Amino acid sequence: MEFFWNKPVLTLYRQKKPAEREPFAVVKAKKLTAIKSADGTLTGRITDFFQLMGTVDYLTSKEGAEDRYIICWFDDNEEDQKLAARRLTGVTFSSRVECKLDAKDKRTYNGNFEAEYGKLT
Repeated sequence: MEFFWNKPVLTLYRQKKPAEREPFAVVKAKKLTAIKSADGTLTGRITDFFQLMGTVDYLTSKEGAEDRYIICWFDDNEEDQKLAARRLTGVTFSSRVECKLDAKDKRTYNGNFEAEYGKLT
């Protein structure tokens, strides 16, 4: 089953114990895609995202470190804000997050991820 959101604002936290209450970054993405397979695994991609707050330059890949992340956002198609909250936990990036610079030196990023759990609906 494939889910996608256009132009979501994503809040990123480091998944630690005790849980962090402050995000280390807030980003806006062109598209967020999440695919839930029959066996329950979650994979996806964050396409063309840029920083609104914080820094994402040090997002690590699965091979690079043991960091796990929590990604939260709201689904604009749901009117009730209590029901609109979406969340991915145990997120690891399957490869290094790619960074592109445009002609005005604006950075945009792309990254593929895997997640342990997702509240997608």
